[in-house]
Amino acid sequence: MNILHTSDWHLGHSLFGRRRHEEYRRFLDWLLETVRSERADVLVMAGDVFDSALPGNPAQAAYYDFLRRLTSEGGCRHVVIVAGNHDSPAFLDAPAALLSAMNIHVTGRAREPEEETLLLRGPDGSPELIVSAVPFLRDRDLYRACDGDDPEERDRRMVEGMKEHYARAARQVRRLREEHGDVPALATGHLFAAGGLTAPDDGVRDLRIGSLGQVPADVFPDDFDYVALGHLHLPQKVNGRERIRYSGSPLPMGFNETARRKEVCLLSLEGRRFAYRRVEVPVFQRLEKVEGDLPSLERRLEELSGCGESVWAEVIHTGTEPVPDLRERVEKYATGGLEILRIRNSRSLEGTPDAGPEEADLEDLGVEDVFERRLREAFPDKSAEDPELEELRAAFREAATAAGRTGEEN
Repeated sequence: MNILHTSDWHLGHSLFGRRRHEEYRRFLDWLLETVRSERADVLVMAGDVFDSALPGNPAQAAYYDFLRRLTSEGGCRHVVIVAGNHDSPAFLDAPAALLSAMNIHVTGRAREPEEETLLLRGPDGSPELIVSAVPFLRDRDLYRACDGDDPEERDRRMVEGMKEHYARAARQVRRLREEHGDVPALATGHLFAAGGLTAPDDGVRDLRIGSLGQVPADVFPDDFDYVALGHLHLPQKVNGRERIRYSGSPLPMGFNETARRKEVCLLSLEGRRFAYRRVEVPVFQRLEKVEGDLPSLERRLEELSGCGESVWAEVIHTGTEPVPDLRERVEKYATGGLEILRIRNSRSLEGTPDAGPEEADLEDLGVEDVFERRLREAFPDKSAEDPELEELRAAFREAATAAGRTGEEN
């Protein structure tokens, strides 16, 4: 039995205003072919299907078309999809009953752990895999907030709630094994595991401070033979444990990821033993981060403009000499297949007396990230899961989605 573990597609993501629909189309075509060539029986998507809670029409169309082709052409027996922190649980759950008829199992909102557990059957009807399809667990899914709780207390209660959720899921696994024999078990999760690695500009949205909200690896009982995680965008195992892994995002979320290899996890199953193998994701759109003084920038940009392929570039001037016309000097090289998506003058940033860290990195953030920062500033005493803040987020997302769709129509 072969299982393909992927996560963090972020369909609908744009890079400094440049839409990535074609890049995602090519990725999903490749993923479908990988399912076929690797003879994957199960595809597990561990959260953040979409980049926003209310994705635009092109992202939705790409998602549903992929699922259609996967079930009709890919030969995949089961698909398991859980919501991430970027996804709307209600949006993912809406077609769940229809998709389940196609053996596509979707868990958007958190349920009782026993209700999240799936028993997947093989072609002959015999049980072949137990899946605890656990989505992103919000604070309200894990504990009842109390007025006056400090961040450390909320974090402690969150971790305790997470442990209890997976412990109950593990008990359900044991019950199913008593009934059906020694069936292998897999759990999903969309969370920040303690010790997990991130990198600047990798697109991970972590709304907590410091180590708060990070989950120790011991929340996953040994009843789970493999834990398929999403949320962190670098592929990695957790605290050296082979059975607990992040597949990472299949596409780079920023220019700092240009040199990093992207992958999906292929799991071969014999009995309850998983053998892991990485499958490298091709580069569908070349990204280049160009740094240096003006002469070195111009030399490199001239090379890229004549390379004969599509290149998106971020240009960062690090020279000591001021270049007041930097944008004009740089943009003249945006010919052929070279597009310059971002220009930064590090010297002018350093020389601006009122430019604090938030102003300097504002353009690195998505619109929802900026809104969330302002929300936290406006309501510093409210918990992240306060109903009033949830209503404000919903109203903002509705307005942002309407604006985005108007832009696409134009």
